[in-house]
Amino acid sequence: MPNDKPVTLAVIIGAHGVTGEVRLKVFAEDLDAYRAFNSGSLTLKSLREGPNGAIARFAEIKDRNAAEAMRGTELTVPRSALPPLGEGEYYHVDLLGLPAISDGGETLGTVIAVDNYGAGDVLEIERPDGKRFMVPMNAEAVPEWDADRLIVAAAFAA
Repeated sequence: MPNDKPVTLAVIIGAHGVTGEVRLKVFAEDLDAYRAFNSGSLTLKSLREGPNGAIARFAEIKDRNAAEAMRGTELTVPRSALPPLGEGEYYHVDLLGLPAISDGGETLGTVIAVDNYGAGDVLEIERPDGKRFMVPMNAEAVPEWDADRLIVAAAFAA
């Protein structure tokens, strides 16, 4: 698959306890559906809700020192391991790096982040001059996108 770049589903944010469990910041709806991460180098044994995210145990992490050493490690799977998308759905990784163009044809910049502050996804676009602006990821602001570009309505590109 040409677009089989790794997709980050979670990141290890620290150790939990002394037996090698780790705290995770999770970006996926169903992390427990995956067992192997980082090209098979980490094998998920258990996952449960934690106070600030999730608590996981990996077969390869045996103690607190090993867990602390993993801080900052992103848990990735190949893009092809993700479920297929329905009409109008997208994975954030598919939007990152896309060129943004106004519906009038003007080059606006590049999508550098996808955030969600509670009311839906918001795209952060960096202009060629380094300035940034944000656009809601909805049909009014982004009437069209594909694997090659993202179209932004002129009213939102100001």
